[in-house]
Amino acid sequence: MSTTNADPVCYDADALTGFARALLVAAGMPADKAADVADVLIEGECLGKTTHGLALLPHYLREIGNGGMALEGDPAIVRDQGACLTWDGRKLPGPWLMLRAVDEAVARARRFGIGAVSVRRSHHTACLATYLRRATEQGFLLFLTLTDPGHSSVAPFGGTTPVLTSNPLAFGAPTGGPPVLVDMATAMLTNGAVAAQRARGEPLPHPDLLDGAGSPSTDPGVIATDPPGTILPLGGLNAGHKGYALGLMVELLTGCLSGHGRADKNEGWSAAVFLLALDPAAFGGEEEYRRQADWLASACRSSAPRPGVEHVTLPGEASLGRRRQRLREGVPLPAALMEALSERAGALGVPIPAPRPA
Repeated sequence: MSTTNADPVCYDADALTGFARALLVAAGMPADKAADVADVLIEGECLGKTTHGLALLPHYLREIGNGGMALEGDPAIVRDQGACLTWDGRKLPGPWLMLRAVDEAVARARRFGIGAVSVRRSHHTACLATYLRRATEQGFLLFLTLTDPGHSSVAPFGGTTPVLTSNPLAFGAPTGGPPVLVDMATAMLTNGAVAAQRARGEPLPHPDLLDGAGSPSTDPGVIATDPPGTILPLGGLNAGHKGYALGLMVELLTGCLSGHGRADKNEGWSAAVFLLALDPAAFGGEEEYRRQADWLASACRSSAPRPGVEHVTLPGEASLGRRRQRLREGVPLPAALMEALSERAGALGVPIPAPRPA
């Protein structure tokens, strides 16, 4: 059977990680930063977050080429006060910064019970879910959220002028079994999902957008009109006031709390991030936390399923199952994505990984 651009081709996860790392190094990124960025992109791909996986690599290479992403040095400390730390990320690679921010938050939570890290002027951070297990595997809860102050695609509920963006939030909590892993946008769609649908030239399955006049739309092209369309807040036309409130909370915790957000000059693709790590031992006690969390997880899984549902799962279970399968059987990638990366690889002299045997 011939392969078309719509047919996915499977690759070994380790081979893709090495390929992404080699491309980033060839483009000028230091090896330690390239290793972290590659790991996070492929981890996102394995979890099934395809818009925030390897599809980001061409954009990261573009940002390296045009100077939008800084490559050398470390974040600058803005304020360091006990359990709280604020960094200026200096537009350094987001995944590299995020891994270090998680480690800082956990280290402070280990000492103080809670640890909070605020990062202004990070570059794009890729998939938020990829960072959660770094904390949960050590027994800590982790909440993280971010905005891109340079991009507006979501209007306040009832409005048509974009002010916010899809403003994701993520939360990880350990249990006696798999951790609870939440990764969600506070809008009906992420910007990446809209862009992917627009690139395919296909309408959305639901009217999750407003056109520039404020009418519901399934056309992803309305995002690029004048005046621009917008993505509806989570909850859509019926309950979007809730998603709007969540999105505003994200803005206040990120750009506002870090001291660098939408009130400042647009500096292009960036992120303002907030991370909070919690040590159960500092609250009701680790043993009591586990007892309660395990009961809750079991009760949710034991809930009688509605018709058409095989069984109830916890947030993150499907993604972790997908990760196990892709590490075992290979990571499926659209042929068009590998063609685009192959062009960059040829220009940079990086060998292309071979597909896994069918």
